[in-house]
Amino acid sequence: MKKELLYVDGYNMIGAWPHLVKLQRQDDMAAARDILLHELSEYAKYEEIEIRVVFDAQFVPGIQKQYNRYHLTVIFTKEDETADSYIEKAVGHENLFTTNVVVATSDLAEQWLIFQRGASRKSARDLYKELNHTKDKIRIDTQDYNFKNIRRNTALSEEQEALLRKYMRELEG
Repeated sequence: MKKELLYVDGYNMIGAWPHLVKLQRQDDMAAARDILLHELSEYAKYEEIEIRVVFDAQFVPGIQKQYNRYHLTVIFTKEDETADSYIEKAVGHENLFTTNVVVATSDLAEQWLIFQRGASRKSARDLYKELNHTKDKIRIDTQDYNFKNIRRNTALSEEQEALLRKYMRELEG
């Protein structure tokens, strides 16, 4: 089975996702980045994919670094390097027979370059929809888990309850 690897153009998502656009307009990029990373982390864990989020130095000059946060790899590019150029180079190295690389960006020119290098692409809107769909699945799974673990208040033991259910099924059919 191929390893799933998703590269995300961080500022592109912030500029496209409604709740993050609000923070961007309030000039709170740190909060927008943190919320983006948190949401992508849940998505990555549930869908079992590796995610690398790339931010270019446009908004945070001079801090080229890479670190792990929330089980994601977070990359800030060099000062004059865009996230797009970083991702293009990385896709060239990462797109192997053992790895399925997908790049999330709404930059049309970037999408075509990524496609030419053999990776898949998805828009910011598509990733946002997938992320919300995954949130719904997590919510349903959590409700199911909690429901299964709640035992009704009853004076019957589990064996007695099973026997009673058996008799009820026999009466019904």
